[in-house]
Amino acid sequence: MKNVLMTLALTALALPAGAQDFSQGSEAKTWNLYAEQPARFEAKVVDILCELTGDCPADCGGGARQMGLLRDVDNVLVYPNKNAQAAFTGAAVELLPFCGRQVEVDGLLIEDPDLKATNIYLVQKIRAVGDAEWTAANRWTAEWAKNHPEAAGKGPWFRRDPRVKAEIAADGYTGIGVEEEQQFIKELFE
Repeated sequence: MKNVLMTLALTALALPAGAQDFSQGSEAKTWNLYAEQPARFEAKVVDILCELTGDCPADCGGGARQMGLLRDVDNVLVYPNKNAQAAFTGAAVELLPFCGRQVEVDGLLIEDPDLKATNIYLVQKIRAVGDAEWTAANRWTAEWAKNHPEAAGKGPWFRRDPRVKAEIAADGYTGIGVEEEQQFIKELFE
């Protein structure tokens, strides 16, 4: 009995006050991030802007909007801001095919009231409710390559991304301006 009480006490300390434990059945791989907890739950895939403002296109914004998970058990809007890939790429690409559908997700939930981080989710696997097979949430770079064939090549995607290159051309690598940056580089490296 003493061991059971100790286990319950430690579990309560690991979760923020009022937080639910969604770790049961989770197979999520740790990222060793502060305040991460494995979390597996069912939710409806929604367009966050739609949920907050009522501006609701039929296709959840067609990939131009951030997707969310409206968790079934407590009707909380969870913000999935990362997929399972090593790069911190968004999860919208992973969730868009499930727009408006009930899904089960497995990943990591970040909850830290002191940092005001709540319901931040790193989705690693997703499947429609009732499906047996999971889909790995790792399609972002393949989708990026498909949408940017002109940027084919070796090395990290962001070195070839036309949007990133345009920002660098306009504001320099540091964002302080191309001319201002030259003086900074000269002082620092010469």
